[in-house]
This record gives sequence, structure tokens and C-alpha cells, in this order.
Amino acid sequence: MGRIGISCLFPASWHFSISPVGCPRILNTNLRQIIVISVLAAAVSLLYFSVVIIRNKYGRLSRDKKFQRYLARVTDIEATDTNNPNVNYGIVVDCGSSGSRIFVYCWPRHNGNPHDLLDIRQMRDKNRKPVVMKIKPGISEFATSPEKVSDYISPLLNFAAEHVPRAKHKETPLYILCTAGMRILPESQQKAILEDLLTDIPVHFDFLFSDSHAEVISGKQEGVYAWIGINFVLGRFEHIEDDDEAVVEVNIPGSESSEAIVRKRTAGILDMGGVSTQIAYEVPKTEEVAKNLLAEFNLGCDVHQTEHVYRVYVATFLGFGGNAARQRYEDRIFANTIQKNRLLGKQTGLTPDAPYLDPCLPLDIKDEIQQNGQTIYLRGTGDFDLCRETIQPFMNKTNETQTSLNGVYQPPIHFQNSEFYGFSEFYYCTEDVLRMGGDYNAAKFTKAAKDYCATKWSILRERFDRGLYASHADLHRLKYQCFKSAWMFEVFHRGFSFPVNYKNLKTALQVYDKEVQWTLGAILYRTRFLPLRDAMVLCSEGCLKLCFAIWQPPPHGATEHLQCA
Repeated sequence: MGRIGISCLFPASWHFSISPVGCPRILNTNLRQIIVISVLAAAVSLLYFSVVIIRNKYGRLSRDKKFQRYLARVTDIEATDTNNPNVNYGIVVDCGSSGSRIFVYCWPRHNGNPHDLLDIRQMRDKNRKPVVMKIKPGISEFATSPEKVSDYISPLLNFAAEHVPRAKHKETPLYILCTAGMRILPESQQKAILEDLLTDIPVHFDFLFSDSHAEVISGKQEGVYAWIGINFVLGRFEHIEDDDEAVVEVNIPGSESSEAIVRKRTAGILDMGGVSTQIAYEVPKTEEVAKNLLAEFNLGCDVHQTEHVYRVYVATFLGFGGNAARQRYEDRIFANTIQKNRLLGKQTGLTPDAPYLDPCLPLDIKDEIQQNGQTIYLRGTGDFDLCRETIQPFMNKTNETQTSLNGVYQPPIHFQNSEFYGFSEFYYCTEDVLRMGGDYNAAKFTKAAKDYCATKWSILRERFDRGLYASHADLHRLKYQCFKSAWMFEVFHRGFSFPVNYKNLKTALQVYDKEVQWTLGAILYRTRFLPLRDAMVLCSEGCLKLCFAIWQPPPHGATEHLQCA
């Protein structure tokens, strides 16, 4: 009688034999084949399902961890518990060129782990809305009447005082930080405005407010704060080994080890306001960068730990914001037109019937430039490509390699392994009218911009009246969308040299349902020592000690430091 032995593929305990008793001899061969194939198929299926189950189990665990981290970011919409004595508060006033906004932040008591940063969030009122308020005009409008600045800003501080628990006022830091609008004022006028704030505010409010808490910040500081804010919200400062997010090799500034470490890839930022434009991104230690373009800082609460040390290239360009660029463009039109009319005996732009043809305005729109009692009349031709060509000289590019706007040095960007977020005008240009904010695609953007520019103004107005654009888009946006689209495109691709096929730019107003402002980075940086204020933490010597922050303004050129007692 035939036997089928099965032993070569399995452990000894699995060895067995089958005797096909009662089977006709003619079926033995086929039966043997069927049984062998069936057993092998069962074994392969068992192995396959085991692998799938294990993979799904660990894959689900990894996804669960990512999902929990995601939830921690996106579900931050509950009303702040103002009755919780362990909640701390901080206030930042952003004094911009067109207005001032106050942001109230809060955070729970630090968990004591020096590897973790403060969990700073925007405070939310009882209706779960962010505690934010804006007023107009910009603070720089008081350049000639600085004694009125405190009255101007009082509504913002009253607003914050109503939301921060009264018992917390004395320990709540208040920062009043002024940007490009103030930077363009003479230093004497800046000083007069700040002195009025420093003199009057402590009389009426109990917030923690010292001389170093009111200042005109540099474009470099603003860029660093914006960079910190976006990467904090994205969770890029969390050093989690099992995360599958993109990583990079970096050399830690100040580290004794010369070997590169692998950590999460940080995102770069592009921010175009009304007056200035900033770019900021992390660069390796090996890259030579002038000190005025480089920021090296430690976000951690312990200066002896280097895991939160970052080296960031930051450049800011006054006059390259959307509104300032349009003003420079109009100044050039005015000067050139007056000069040509004088030399050639022409009357271009002097009457509405003989207007200057502006390719950067929508088709058939009428506009005016008024200077020194003279008026130049404009009519839009809506030619996006010609507009781009016309404004290219305003980039002030040089023939040198590795330079950007105004010939400023720009370290190499690894375009294949990089990620950038574009804020303010980068977002408004893509979303308010063109409705394509988010993932940026140069080909789609240029097509949409061309179509918009070439559309008659009467049609654009009709669409506006029908509410087809973003709710906060106004007629000023519609009028200058063509110019600003061309300006944004040229700054990004020609000024900063991003290839037209670059796929990793996201234009955004909110990230994880949060409006990301440079003020978030400012409060995170300026309160980075607070975790040690009243906590027992593990200092660099490896023992538990009581640490506290020395948070007086450092001498010029020095850095703030931490002292352990």
C-alpha cells in the first residue's frame, strides 16, 4: 500500500504519513498530488495570515500613536478652564503696519521632562473662540503723536484683562512687539512710542511687563518666530524615534560630537506681508552663512541639552511685501511716464482718454497715481506674462550664484527633501480670489492668474457682488490681485530660486485648524525657561535640583541663560 511521507518542510513534531486505504490504485497518484498541494497551500496561507496580522497590529499601533498626536493638535478647541490654578497665561501684541492684534496664550504646568517644550495654545473663551482682537490703524500712525499710543492700545489690554483670571495678572507676561511698520520709522520716533507704552501701561495694568517686553523686533527675529511657530504646531520639535515622518541628518550647533544626528525634518517658512518678506529654514552646521543671516538658538529649558538647538537661515527684505512692491512699481511708472512725456512731448497718462496701459491691472480697470499734485491715469491690460517681465528688475537680483533678492546670500536648499509653508500674501494670493490655497502647483497657479488678469473688470465686479470670492476679499484685493499674483510668483521662483516644478510648498492660514502666527513662536521662545520656574527637573548633572530662570534682558550680544541652584 502506498504511503505519502511529509517531512521536509515542517518541524519533526509535524511529521506524519497518510495511507489511502480503500482508494483504487489508479487514484493514488492524483490523490498524493492533491494532498501535498493542499497541505502546502494551508501552510503558506497560515504563514501569510500570520504576517498580515502582525503587520496590521504594529501598523495600527504606529497609526494610533500618530493619530493621538494629531488629535492633540486638532482637538484644542475646548474653552480654557480659567478656574484651574495650574494654567498659566501669556500675552503678545503684534503691532503690524496696518493694525495691531492681541493674542492670549495659555499652557498647563510643565510635566517636568526637560525634553518636552511648554504645551502652549491659544486661549479660548467660553464660546470656544480664540481670544484674539484686532484694531486699526497701525501703531506707526502715531509717529508724530506718541503720547496717544497708550490710549490706542488700551482696548486690546482691557480685552486681555477680561479673559485672564485676575489672580494670574501679576505672573502673566505681556509682550508688545512691533514689526515692519515701526522699523521704517526714525529711531527717535520708535523710542518715543515705546517709552509711552512702558510708562503708562504699568499704571493701569498688573501684567508682567518690563523694559525688554516692548520693542521693535528685527525682521530676523520675526522670521525666527514664524519658523518656530509653524514647526511647533507641526510637531517637528517632538523627538520620537518610531515616527515615520520625513527625517534629515543635522549637525547640532554647540554639540561636542561632530557626528550628524537624525531627527525630524523641519519645515521652512515664507512670509510676505504688506511691507516686507521673510524666508527662514534650517541649515546644516557645515554650511557657511554670515552671522547676520543666521540664528542659532536653544528652545529647551536646559542650556546644557542640545536636542532643541537649531541653526536657521533667516533673511528679511524691506520693500518686498505686496503693498510696498506695488508702491515701488507705481513710483517707477510715475517717474518714467513724466520723464518720457517731457522728453518726447507726449501726453501719456495725463488724461483719462490717454491712459498709461498697465499690464499688472485687470483688463479695462481704471486707476490713478497721484504724486506732488500730479495725476497719472492708468488702464489695465491684464497681461500676466508682461506684468511678470515688467517687475523682474524689482527683484534686484545679481549674476552671482547662491543669491536671492537684493543679491543677499542664500544657502542651498535641498529641494527633494524639503518642505515649505507660505503665509500671509502667499496664502491670500492663492486663496482669496483664485481659491487654490494649500498645495501649490506653479502651472495651475499661472493659468488661474492669467485667466484672472485677462478677465474684464466689470465681470470681476459682478463675481464679487455675487459672493464668489473669499468672505474677507475686498475690492482692494480684486484690484491688485493680478499684480500680487505676479509678484508672489517672481519672488518665489526668481527671487528665492525655487524650481517651477517644486511640489512641497503649502500656502496656509491655518495648520491643524490653528491660525499660525509668528506670535506663537515669540511666546514659545520668550518663555522657554519657565518650565523650571517652580519645578523639580533633572539637570544636566543627572540629579534632581531646583532650577529657575534668570530672565532679565541680557547685555548686548549676550544670550539669556539658565542657572541651576
